[in-house]
Amino acid sequence: MTAALGPSFLDPEHLISTFGLIGILAFVFAESGLLIGFFLPGDSLLFTAGLLVADGTYLRTPLWLMCLLVSVAAVAGDQFGYVFGRRFGPSLFRRPDSRLFKQENLTRAGGFFEKYGARSILLARFVPIVRTFTPIVAGASHMHYRTFLLFNVIGGTLWGCGVTILGYFLGQVTFVKSNIELILIAIVAVSVIPVGIELLRGRRRARSGA
Repeated sequence: MTAALGPSFLDPEHLISTFGLIGILAFVFAESGLLIGFFLPGDSLLFTAGLLVADGTYLRTPLWLMCLLVSVAAVAGDQFGYVFGRRFGPSLFRRPDSRLFKQENLTRAGGFFEKYGARSILLARFVPIVRTFTPIVAGASHMHYRTFLLFNVIGGTLWGCGVTILGYFLGQVTFVKSNIELILIAIVAVSVIPVGIELLRGRRRARSGA
């Protein structure tokens, strides 16, 4: 149905056809709160999952159940990230760069958190990379747990259900089915716009400071 976007092992359809529903939930959990999950294609993965549910390919799970399970996995991933950040936050911020871990990603999430406060937990859901690190920053900053939980549940549900349902209904449109690769590229492009904007703002602020 689709050609791989980037490495074949990150192609959403390849991931779903190989690992099925359990794989989708594992990837959503990892991208939501594990440091190593920031590179996973969360948005395009959920969109493709919704499309495949509508098409009946690989997945036989009802849409309502898919949305429920994905939302639970997303919320659980953020919860893990929060606990991890609360427990290991100080040492994490002092950790040097490695192949998988970049201080830049943590710093970016920290700036996002400082700018939007508690709302960042909800907003970060729709920003790749940032959504992986924001719950960790929230835990390290000792955000009030009930506040975090509230925004986490709302954000995880909106993201998990919203993107999956969008894929489900658009997947039944002939144009979308015929141009799914372009649609996935567009989703990836739109999802990284906020990151690009923040990077440009950061460079402008750095130049102003200099």
